[in-house]
Amino acid sequence: MTSTPGSGGPTAAPTPRRSDGRKDPHGERPDTTRPRRRFSRAERLVHRTTAALMLLCVATAACLYVPQLAELVGRRHLVVTLHQWSGLLLPAPFLAGLASPSFRADLRRLNRFAPHDKEWLRAVRRRDFRPESRPSGKFNAGQKVYAGWIAGAVLVMLATGLMMWFTWLTPLVWRTSATFVHDWLSLAVGLVLAGHIGMAFADPQARHGMRTGSVERPWAEREHPLWKEEE
Repeated sequence: MTSTPGSGGPTAAPTPRRSDGRKDPHGERPDTTRPRRRFSRAERLVHRTTAALMLLCVATAACLYVPQLAELVGRRHLVVTLHQWSGLLLPAPFLAGLASPSFRADLRRLNRFAPHDKEWLRAVRRRDFRPESRPSGKFNAGQKVYAGWIAGAVLVMLATGLMMWFTWLTPLVWRTSATFVHDWLSLAVGLVLAGHIGMAFADPQARHGMRTGSVERPWAEREHPLWKEEE
């Protein structure tokens, strides 16, 4: 079946998409302008809840160990209670997030260390900031190292904190060692969190992805070029 010139019949050529980033006559946008989904609602909720509990835990710890803050805030019993319960509840968002398939899928990505991750770390050691020198999937090697370290630190802090809270469960020498580890590890956690927050503020697109769940495709292709291959 043929069609007359200008008709919309079966042999009419499809309308090409515009290359200037604007919508074509059919109201569709080019693929390069469509945001790419990075985090689900459940993942963003887990991150926000964990961040709130972690910041509360660190802030109350500072009020307990820094004399100037302790005098300024006062109400030590309330601060101790907030510190204990925020630390105890810290694993709860993670455990709740396991019900989300997207959260479990990202955990598998974070736990998988590929050869390109070693290349990423070597580029960091050489201070090579070129994107092509730092190949990464959905998560780069730095994010994987951070996730593993903070997860281990939370478990150690929880275990040592319980020893300090329930003093009758362990001998004195255990409690003394637990206090030493808890205090110094809390300082390390505070420094690592400060670095994590600083890097987040240096990358607006990464913050946008965590806030809205989507990122721009050019950013994803530049910063995480192997993301498509993982999927």
